[in-house]
Amino acid sequence: MEPAILIITLLCGMLVSRVGLPPLIGYLIAGFVLFTFGIEDSSLPILQQLADLGVTLLLFSIGLKLDIKSLFKAEVWAGSSLHLIGSIIFFVPVLKLLGFLGIEQLDGFSINQLMLVSFALSFSSTVFAVKVLEDSGDMQSLYGRVAIGILIMQDIFAVIFLTISKGNIPSVWAFGLLLLPLARPLIYKVFDRVGHGEMLVLFGLVMALVVGAWLFEAVGLKPDLGALIIGILLAGHAKSSELAKSIYFFKELFLVAFFLTIGLNGLPTLADIGLAAILVALVPVKIVMFVYLLTRFKLRSRTSLLASFNLGNYSEFGLIVAAVAAYKGWLPPEWLIIIAVALSISFLFAAPLNHSVSKIYQRYQSKLTKLERHPLHPEDRQIKIGNPRFLILGMGRIGSGAYDELRAKYTGEILGIEHKQELVDFHRTNDRNVVQGDASDTDFWEKLERAPNLELVLLAMPNHVGNLFAVQQLHKLNYEGKISAIVQFAEDAESLRDSGVHTVYNLYEAAGAGFVDHVINELLESPPELVPEFTAVSTAEGDEGDTETQHVKQP
Repeated sequence: MEPAILIITLLCGMLVSRVGLPPLIGYLIAGFVLFTFGIEDSSLPILQQLADLGVTLLLFSIGLKLDIKSLFKAEVWAGSSLHLIGSIIFFVPVLKLLGFLGIEQLDGFSINQLMLVSFALSFSSTVFAVKVLEDSGDMQSLYGRVAIGILIMQDIFAVIFLTISKGNIPSVWAFGLLLLPLARPLIYKVFDRVGHGEMLVLFGLVMALVVGAWLFEAVGLKPDLGALIIGILLAGHAKSSELAKSIYFFKELFLVAFFLTIGLNGLPTLADIGLAAILVALVPVKIVMFVYLLTRFKLRSRTSLLASFNLGNYSEFGLIVAAVAAYKGWLPPEWLIIIAVALSISFLFAAPLNHSVSKIYQRYQSKLTKLERHPLHPEDRQIKIGNPRFLILGMGRIGSGAYDELRAKYTGEILGIEHKQELVDFHRTNDRNVVQGDASDTDFWEKLERAPNLELVLLAMPNHVGNLFAVQQLHKLNYEGKISAIVQFAEDAESLRDSGVHTVYNLYEAAGAGFVDHVINELLESPPELVPEFTAVSTAEGDEGDTETQHVKQP
């Protein structure tokens, strides 16, 4: 039956993806289908082991991406904490009422069981939110960063629960784990020397599964907690992002096993589906609570609404909590299936709602703006840009170099836009005129003041989707000046030119040309025999999407 498991899982995942939903819903459905064929979770112990590995690597990858400083923002730590408390206060009496009304799955539930179910329902889906933000190009937008921060706080709450649920008193040797930060220099040296490719993957697996999970379990702590903490320990390394990408597919593949095991626990009854539908009908309450809380922290109503809709669903971490509770006997096993069905249905509604959130905001804008508190959050106020001649979107190394070249060769004000506050501060200390903002965020363009004398916009963001989005927004603002952009791939150049960009430069081609210029200037000093008869001039009309090179004879 092993081939059938893989084929059915693949087909269900593909069918669900075709309608624009996360594949994890397909994996849940595949579990139910396999169960109807007589395959149960207990008959495939290796599947449960893979599922546990998936959860461990999920927490490790969260730790790798965790910026501790972002969690100390009030809208993140306080917003997530208050929403958790508010969700439990709301769900407990509602679930109790449903029990009184004759919902058999809630009949006779104790207050502890009701609080446990409410706790599981308070989470929002990290997988869904990240997918929506990546598809829209809003990962670095203010609302995207707030939503991700809240999700990470929720994940931390879940890990704390998982640790407590272990039920064992930790060994006295657990105090030795407090010395782990002292080993950070040594771990970083190994990290530096493992290189790339399969060695980097092996290093990540050793850190997550041995130094993290196994070591913590050996001293009586939850292994998932160890994976998260080791991930956080590695987050400050320059290669942490590369490591996260390297283990990404391992994590995703093992999580497939987790969702399969949920479906293999049994088929939902009509009563289970009905209760799941009732739970989904309560999701708008979660959204309203998020909107109200985030506006209390002085975020604009639009920012709050976008973040809230991104969080308006149930979570795979709620499933993990329910799975642990069912395993411990704290909840009946059918609640694992009920929450799985509620999760799937909530995604069905959340996907189209997230696509329509801008229209919903426009319709209720006058009412929503009344919730705002002034002065607004520093990152959510009107962006004052003065009257620049040149505008550079993205102040990484390429944007910084372009800024310095323009400053050296032209008069007139130059302005850089950068979404990372630490980079903004760095540029300002180096006497560059840079303001904080994210050009891939619709909010940025709505808050941007007009610049009547703007002649040239340079798109130096590394994300092609962000650059393309910026071009569209410039056209909406009736900008009539010149636009230039950088690309990494030929097909990206084609789409940018079609959208109205005047000149497009391929990073790799430009790097090669710059390298040769540097060698000639520094080592060969342009001897007469190497002076070219023709000079290369860049245009934007290449047939294959690259920057075409025309040759003009030297006078």
